[in-house]
Amino acid sequence: MSGNQFLVVVRRPKGVTPEVTPPVTPPVSALLALLVDLGQLSNAEIRDRMKLKDRTHVREHYIEPAFAQGFIEYTIPDKPNSRLQKYRLTAAGQAWLGKQN
Repeated sequence: MSGNQFLVVVRRPKGVTPEVTPPVTPPVSALLALLVDLGQLSNAEIRDRMKLKDRTHVREHYIEPAFAQGFIEYTIPDKPNSRLQKYRLTAAGQAWLGKQN
């Protein structure tokens, strides 16, 4: 190397590997448990059953993370913003719940 260049090497301790999948948060876990018990639910029904008021909070902390991890899916996939939209467990969501018991 020449000039003002330098090289930094960061070594990771042996046996330490990064997490492959993000952890399931308590809100997502609660949502999955609710869906396994009651089946398909809308955002309003989820808020009502969980005694929550803020639609945005439910969407950001419960629905979006569960959706991103593939644990839930839309009942009307072609119209994600439909007023009739509900959410249901996927096979991955059911498998995760099965591992917890």
